[in-house]
Amino acid sequence: MSNLRVLSAGPLTTVQDLGRPGWAHLGVTGSGAADRSAFRLSNRLVANAESAPALEITAGGLRVAVEDGPLLVAVTGAHCPITVGGSGRPHRALLSLRPGDVLQLGSAQQGLRAYLAVRGGFAVPKQLGSSATDTLSGLGPAALTDGDVLPVLSGEEGFARGWPVTEIAPGPDDEWPADVVTLTAIPGPRDAILSAPAQLIGQLWQVSEQSDRVGLRLQGAAVRVAEDAGRLPSEPVVRGAVQLPPGGQPMIFLADHPVTGGYPVVAVLTPRSADAAAQLRPGDRVRLELTRRPAWADPA
Repeated sequence: MSNLRVLSAGPLTTVQDLGRPGWAHLGVTGSGAADRSAFRLSNRLVANAESAPALEITAGGLRVAVEDGPLLVAVTGAHCPITVGGSGRPHRALLSLRPGDVLQLGSAQQGLRAYLAVRGGFAVPKQLGSSATDTLSGLGPAALTDGDVLPVLSGEEGFARGWPVTEIAPGPDDEWPADVVTLTAIPGPRDAILSAPAQLIGQLWQVSEQSDRVGLRLQGAAVRVAEDAGRLPSEPVVRGAVQLPPGGQPMIFLADHPVTGGYPVVAVLTPRSADAAAQLRPGDRVRLELTRRPAWADPA
């Protein structure tokens, strides 16, 4: 078994997989990777099963050393400068590491969350069937700290048989909007509570600094609700749910979301837009658009 030693963990680096569904009746969210498409791509590049544990690196800054090897790794998601031994390496590509190599991710230049997968996957324990770090409940492995050692499954243990190792992801690289990001949603279960839906979808929102893996807080003109709208019972929600708290500033739930707390869910992002929301940074500008197309019709 090979090991990766964490020399610098960066602002926030966690172990993630595709989460722990099926526990919402106990108030446990699914958690897992915030940007599912980027996470899946990282595992595909190294021929892992799509759900194999990988690292989610927020804002870059991760530096790791290979203690044993060789290893095959890939970095996807947010664009961070990648170096191995000081030499630049490509994004969304298969990288070969030897014992003693140091892989470093610089600060994220576009997007927020990058993913580092290693062939075989990381050997980390599971809680409720998942290795995902849930920053809200505390389930799963603790966020990485400097000096941590991550065991890597060797041989065929984590290898997806029949899934080819890919040198570089096909198609164009990620295109990051330079100005305004449009997020597509379907109407939520409590959309009738809006007194003027255009207030939600007709204005430009800004991502607040009070945003994390639990959710994005949007800042703008307060959205009004119907005068007869009463307090709702607490309800389970899904990733991408757009909730409207009393202040009228929307909250977009991400991977570590809680239950509603009695506030209405007025829209739900499509899976693709939920992934895009996970890459937004404080200060980014956002528009919401509604579609009647079911969320399940948009590939996750």
